[in-house]
Amino acid sequence: MSQIKIKRGTYQHVEDELREYHETRKEIIRIKNELLQDQTGCPGTLIMQYRKHDEMQRIIDAIDGVVLRLPADKQELIKLRYWTRPQLLTWEGIAQKLYCTKRTAYRWRDEIVEDIANRLGWW
Repeated sequence: MSQIKIKRGTYQHVEDELREYHETRKEIIRIKNELLQDQTGCPGTLIMQYRKHDEMQRIIDAIDGVVLRLPADKQELIKLRYWTRPQLLTWEGIAQKLYCTKRTAYRWRDEIVEDIANRLGWW
């Protein structure tokens, strides 16, 4: 069975979005507050802020939609690999904490990244 692989740039972009997940959530709140407070803003600026907000929200919704449906061990993989700062664990260390092989951890990561890319329509 032939399977189409996700493009490297898309893969890296999804991983970057996973790493920046919490910062993106904060930025969405900041933009929302800015839009609510700005009663005299230029319409062009407001439209750009709305678009930025909508795209960020779409990304967060896609990540939430995938991560919240994952089993606990795969959610832990996301937390350990992308949401723990500073990142002190290697893939080997993450696999040990999850009681799986490094190859299994890689496979889980690939499935998660591809699912997020698919939800976003990037793949």
